[in-house]
Amino acid sequence: GQVTESGGGVVQTGGSLRLSCTASGVDFDDVAMGWFRQAPGKAREGVACINGKAHGGSYFYADTVEGRFTISRDNAKNTVYLQMNSLEPADTAMYYCVADSFIKYSGSWNSPDQYTYWGQGTQVTVSS
Repeated sequence: GQVTESGGGVVQTGGSLRLSCTASGVDFDDVAMGWFRQAPGKAREGVACINGKAHGGSYFYADTVEGRFTISRDNAKNTVYLQMNSLEPADTAMYYCVADSFIKYSGSWNSPDQYTYWGQGTQVTVSS
């Protein structure tokens, strides 16, 4: 399997971006998809996750982005999106798309070792 991100860029504080991630070589309808990010000198952080169709498409967000970011998926296009609104300089990071065959739960979805497939990353920079 493989996941490929797109949509990063530079935006001013308060602006919006939408990241996309297309998966191949996996049974997309049923895989959990998510986003992590990593800023220089900081640990990798789980941003959001959405479970597959068989698991009701349940989703989770990091406290730092809840209410500003929205994760969604289009199973017909094998694509997951991360709509990011009200961006802040603290959101500046490399954003990675992730995927895994097993359902994710509230207590563990944000652990990097829960995911098998990782993209190369797309840079998001928020200027003040």
